[in-house]
Amino acid sequence: MQFVQKLPLSKQISYAIGQLGWATLMNIVNLQLVYFYRPPAEAKMPIFITQAVFLVVMNALVLLAASGRLFDAITDPFIANWSDRFESPRGRRIPFLMWSAIPTALFCALLFFPVVQAESVWNIVSLFVVQLLFYLALTCYVTPLFALLPELGHTSDERLNLSTWLSVAYALGIVLASQVPAIGKGLGGLFGIVRPVTQLQFGISLMAVLSAVFMLVPVWTIDEKQYSQGVPSDVPMLEAIKKTFRNRNFIYYVVADLSYFMGLTIMTTGLLYYVTVLLELNEKIMGLLLPLLVVLSFTFYPVVNVLAKKIGKKILISGSFFWMSVIFMMIFFLGRLPIDNTTQAYLLIITYALPISFLGILPNAVLADIAEHDAKLSGVRQEGMFFAVRTLMQKLGQTLGVFVFAALTSFGKDRGNDLGIRLSGIACAALVLFAGFYFLRYNETQILRELDEASSNE
Repeated sequence: MQFVQKLPLSKQISYAIGQLGWATLMNIVNLQLVYFYRPPAEAKMPIFITQAVFLVVMNALVLLAASGRLFDAITDPFIANWSDRFESPRGRRIPFLMWSAIPTALFCALLFFPVVQAESVWNIVSLFVVQLLFYLALTCYVTPLFALLPELGHTSDERLNLSTWLSVAYALGIVLASQVPAIGKGLGGLFGIVRPVTQLQFGISLMAVLSAVFMLVPVWTIDEKQYSQGVPSDVPMLEAIKKTFRNRNFIYYVVADLSYFMGLTIMTTGLLYYVTVLLELNEKIMGLLLPLLVVLSFTFYPVVNVLAKKIGKKILISGSFFWMSVIFMMIFFLGRLPIDNTTQAYLLIITYALPISFLGILPNAVLADIAEHDAKLSGVRQEGMFFAVRTLMQKLGQTLGVFVFAALTSFGKDRGNDLGIRLSGIACAALVLFAGFYFLRYNETQILRELDEASSNE
């Protein structure tokens, strides 16, 4: 077996900083894109693409969002297989991170720069093209980055620790993304710019530059050959995909993950609407709510790490799904409860922090266990393909989530006419409830036992 060094703490943090970069960009898109191009009346934002509805629930933004996510999902296996089979002096994964970081940040920013400063079909065309380029560049970064997790973490506990750092980085990415409007307004005041759209574009552009730097940190600091035991695969792409789907435990994992991400995307996309439409609060409160969510979730991270090592990851994940379904049901009643609206907003975030802390850490660690288990038993290391098929299904869930939310807005997205926004909470709750029950089929005991047996025989 190839001897590799244990990844020191400083390198673990460097690895996670790459996650911070792409997570910031992705959450800018999640939080702002639908709101930017399909704003509620209260936002007083200009209209850049047609708001017309056809076939009852379809609109231009639904189609754009769906096409971008589906293209992203389709490219995942190609990039993963290319990464699994790639050979270079710098390893299989690091070259992909190096060449995709700057394009990802650039195309993220360009999503918010319509080519025509009024409603126009050319804005639809440009958004479609830039969205495809953004997701392609993002896939070239994210899939190899995640594939490094089981390669850099050589035991289940090491993989759990790496996953914890990744979760911390992703949470910080949410915080940075949530500050974009405030940063934009601050820059606007500094340069005398009062137009809200221009202020937002300033904030996004600055955050994109910072994110690109974060994404390059693993490239500058990690010697993949020194710390990874990855060996290039010679399995063709279609056979590699089939191989992942022959893994029964992976099926249990990925189906639950798809359902969870569909519900999560509906909630994330709708967050600004929940605050400004259902609770009738100023959007500035988002700059307080999301950092609070992150800080609270951080307080649970040590507990998550310890509990997972003591009682296992499976029961904690399913339990988190069940608790999250209760929280999502609250969305339907926001603004109608007999308590102050601001208090309702904080209550939603406080209760949401607990399950999100578990689900931010444990699923990546579980998938790393599955990929490592498969490699030990089969002798073929295709970590990239496992994470790619996961992200393919995840992005399919995100695509469907954006589709469902955007479609539901056709049934009401404004104050006094908000049925579609409220129904999105019911949809979220049903999806994560299903995820919780389905994931109970995952056989964690067998996976860890056979991993220990394989390691002891080496």
